[in-house]
Amino acid sequence: MKPLEDVRIVSLEQYGAGPFGSLHLAALGAEVIKIEDPRSDGDIGRYVPPFNEGQDSLFFESFNRNKSSVALDIRSPAGREVFEDLVRSADAVYSNLRGDVPAKLGIRYEDLATVNPAIVCCSLTGFGMEGPRSAQPGYDYVLQALAGWMSVTGEPGGPPQKSGLSLVDYSGGLVAALALTAGVHAARRDGRGMDCDLSLYDTAIGMLTYVGTWQMNAGWEPQRTSHSAHPSLVPFQAFEAKDGWLVIGCAKEKFWQRLTDVIGHPELAADPRFATFTQRGIHKDELIPLLEEVLMTRTVAEWLEPMQAASIPCAPINEVHQALTDPHTLARGMVVETEHPRYGRMSSVASPVRVGPPLAADEHRRAPLLGEHTESVLRGLGYDDARIADARATGAFGEVPGPDAASGPDAA
Repeated sequence: MKPLEDVRIVSLEQYGAGPFGSLHLAALGAEVIKIEDPRSDGDIGRYVPPFNEGQDSLFFESFNRNKSSVALDIRSPAGREVFEDLVRSADAVYSNLRGDVPAKLGIRYEDLATVNPAIVCCSLTGFGMEGPRSAQPGYDYVLQALAGWMSVTGEPGGPPQKSGLSLVDYSGGLVAALALTAGVHAARRDGRGMDCDLSLYDTAIGMLTYVGTWQMNAGWEPQRTSHSAHPSLVPFQAFEAKDGWLVIGCAKEKFWQRLTDVIGHPELAADPRFATFTQRGIHKDELIPLLEEVLMTRTVAEWLEPMQAASIPCAPINEVHQALTDPHTLARGMVVETEHPRYGRMSSVASPVRVGPPLAADEHRRAPLLGEHTESVLRGLGYDDARIADARATGAFGEVPGPDAASGPDAA
């Protein structure tokens, strides 16, 4: 069995952060049943441009492999009844909504404990379910600004910048996945579930790590650094070569000593100005121009070969297409392929989370169509034709159909 094959998650997720977290749980074998509101045409991620068509997009495909989709209006009495039946069969209810919405939807532990005392209610919100900002919407860009990330990103003298990827969203999803897994473990041990109150804000603040510690305890004010240089380790930054850019990271003294040999200037290692991390930091404005002048004399490939042979941390600064076709990317199985009725044979990025062997190539499933698994999931709960028809007629799957509408909940 896969590590989480005996875990069922009912997910009210949308866009990026929440679906990114459950993507990894699904890759570990969890059954992720994605509840999509038919009144709003499901997850907004289905419609993110530029690569979108109908009720699908390459954005949505990136975050929703190996999941099932159930079209369900949980605000309607009939939809709520179906939702609670799902909760009875589940280990966790997972969501990423605004902080005040879990209470409004009745998806907190206090709302669902009578339905399933062992249910874990994992809510990933922008700002948490408590606190002065709890009712505010939270998006990655906003959180990078609030948490100070943008103040330390970019070139000195330039405008504040966000990271090129939505790292708060993705980190928040991973934090929520970790909390959910721990919550399910505790609930199975103790027989009682709980709330897991996660937020993108907490995640962004938590990821300040040593920068936050330095600021609070030593009064250190972070500054943006040229060429993405490390704030205290020198040299550790991007350097320009004859035909492109590379990163060199001397995170240990031995790497610095090896670097001076590779670039043909061993005298730099013996220079008192550059002999230690502390001295190189003090004299970095003297050292870095010397290194830049030398490194501009050869191509990236010509530098990488001897540096890698000397086990100096280094890498070319790749374009995205280069990263995705790197032999190591392919050898690690980080590109997966699935068949899709609209996009045909499509590639996407695999989950990096591995516990035991990764999913085999034929075990990956494309992201679901909206409501694709409504009927099969309900039949798994014991619903027969009559009960499904009754739920449909009373609005569980969205708008109540007219007399000529197609039958079956999957038509919703």
